[in-house]
Amino acid sequence: MRGLFLRGFNRLWLAATLAASCATAGSLPGNGWSLYQTPTSGPAQAIGEPANGCLVGAAKLPLDGPGYEVIRLSRRRYFGHGDTIDFVEALGRVAQAAGLPQFYVGDVAQPRGGPLPFGHASHQTGLDVDIWFTLDTKPGLPESQREEPELPSMVLPNAAVDPAHFGRRQVMLLRLAAADPRVDRIFVNPVIKLALCRGFGGATDSGTEWLRRLRPWWGHDDHFHVRLRCPEGSTACEPQAAIPAGDGCDAALEDWTHHLTPPKRTGASAPPRKLPATCQALLTQR
Repeated sequence: MRGLFLRGFNRLWLAATLAASCATAGSLPGNGWSLYQTPTSGPAQAIGEPANGCLVGAAKLPLDGPGYEVIRLSRRRYFGHGDTIDFVEALGRVAQAAGLPQFYVGDVAQPRGGPLPFGHASHQTGLDVDIWFTLDTKPGLPESQREEPELPSMVLPNAAVDPAHFGRRQVMLLRLAAADPRVDRIFVNPVIKLALCRGFGGATDSGTEWLRRLRPWWGHDDHFHVRLRCPEGSTACEPQAAIPAGDGCDAALEDWTHHLTPPKRTGASAPPRKLPATCQALLTQR
């Protein structure tokens, strides 16, 4: 018991010490941003790039809503631009109306966006959200049981989708997410996209155009990562390059499936990028 008390005291002391010095907080990659418990006021503004930016005027995603439930609450990454919050709520409603079970929502962004201390390089501007593929969810979980729910992979070791976990319901959820015009792209495991390009789960029954927004990326075997377009009014938001023409069901996708883990880095790591000046200023606002 004494050890638990001391650890709790040390955490509180560390948070107070770091918050008292904005210069110190700003020098800690990610950690300075994770200390802030509340968003800034003012109109919502996504600033910078997904992996080098921040968020003004964030909104909080309700932890429970029609069709969805937020997990891993201790991270406090359930803040986002208003468009992102509305996207999740709208997806929950249409998924529920389509007869799908509730889905789990993971990381969106921190109260002021910015670098995360662990887990992602992106999710900094409030326009990214992780949605878990599993639909074997448990509605009404108490907060204490939301930290580590069962989140199985959809991909087998032999680089094929696992039909025991991935099927028509997951395809429908992906299709509903991709149908929202605010979505710029959705990152999925290359094995999953290849299966969809080949018609798995009825993915090509009404054509392949919708698959264009699904972009292959390492990981993402148990969840998909939605990224919205820069919202109207966020003039300092930097969009990604446009997605190439076509549905992406080509030889390049086949090649992805032979390289399912990121290449090993060689040489010195690139120095950390400097956040936009507007973002640095957020570390001084209460």
